[in-house]
Order: sequence, then C-alpha cells, then structure tokens
Amino acid sequence: MRFTFDSTDVREVFAGARTDIERAVTAAMRDAGRDLTAALRADVVGAGLGERLARTWRGRTYPEHGTSMEAAAFVWSKASKLVDAFDRGVTIRSRDGFWLAIPTSAAGARGIGSGGRRVRITPGGWERRTGMRLRFVYRRRGPSLLVADNARLNKRGLAAPNRRKSGQATVVVFLLVPQVRLRKRLNVDAIAQRQAERVPSLIARHV
Repeated sequence: MRFTFDSTDVREVFAGARTDIERAVTAAMRDAGRDLTAALRADVVGAGLGERLARTWRGRTYPEHGTSMEAAAFVWSKASKLVDAFDRGVTIRSRDGFWLAIPTSAAGARGIGSGGRRVRITPGGWERRTGMRLRFVYRRRGPSLLVADNARLNKRGLAAPNRRKSGQATVVVFLLVPQVRLRKRLNVDAIAQRQAERVPSLIARHV
C-alpha cells in the first residue's frame, strides 16, 4: 500500500495547531491574571486592611488584543509602597529623625495643605483646618502627645474650638512615636507562586 502526502497539508495542520495553542495560552493567562488579582484582594481584606487598599490591585493581560503563545499576565498595586510594607513587615521612622505623628479619631482624616487644598491629615494641616494650636506634651513612658487646649468633641467626635466657658477640655489629637513597626500581614509571594503553579492546568483546560 502506498501513501502520499502534500507538504501544503502539513503546514495547514501545524498552522491550525499553533492557532489553538495561542488561544489556549492567552485564555489561560487571562484567567491566571484575574484569579491572582482576586486572591491578592482577598488577602488584603482578610488581613483587616480594608476594601480601599484591596481595590488598588489591578491586572492586565498582554497582548490586550489577539492571541499569542507568549501571552503574559501583569498584576500590580497602585499602592505598591504600602502593600510592600505590610508584605515584608517594616519599621517606619520619621524622615527628619524626630517623631511620627499618628492621628487619633479626634483628628479626622483630612487637613488643609499649605496651598489651601484638602490633604491627608498632618499636625500642620489640622491647625490650618481648625485654626487651633497644638501643644506638645512629653511623656517619658508611652507616646508623647500633641493636644488641643480649650477644645471640645463635636457631634462627629472631632476636636473643635470650644468658645463656651463651660465644657472646655484638653483633647489628644496626635500620638508621637519615634518609630512604628508594621508586622507582616500579607502573603504576596506565596499567593503569586500558587497561581503560577496553576498555569499549566489552565492552559490544558482551554486546549
């Protein structure tokens, strides 16, 4: 029995196989990127760091259009420095070598910057927002304090000027510490490794 074949037919077979592989790899990387993003977001929420930080994780698959045997998924955080700090566990010190000011609930979340815009709360921004002055209280044991005298807590629990003679109080607005140690709370590398190990099975699923 004699068999013959045309080389054109072989090229077509392999071209079709290549197309299928490109589609499978691209689809698998799209799944891997989506699953990794979801897993990293869940890790942030599970660590008690909130939905806002969790949503900073983003993912993208390349190529964005079409298919490729070299498709890749890229996952990143828009708050990479903060994520890295909680992933490694770091010691944070003041840049000028003095104190870190940690706001209490009486401080609020926003202050006024030197340019008049709303910014994340700082002692200076708090003073510009309220028109009050903070007083430094040194403590040998425990954190030192920045307090507001002749103040009151308003309905939102924020320190505010007290223009009445009664009910005046000294309110602790900031705690001052030389450094803060953040314990490791995230597992970025372990989660990424688990997702990487799933890639072959994801490709097989789409073949």
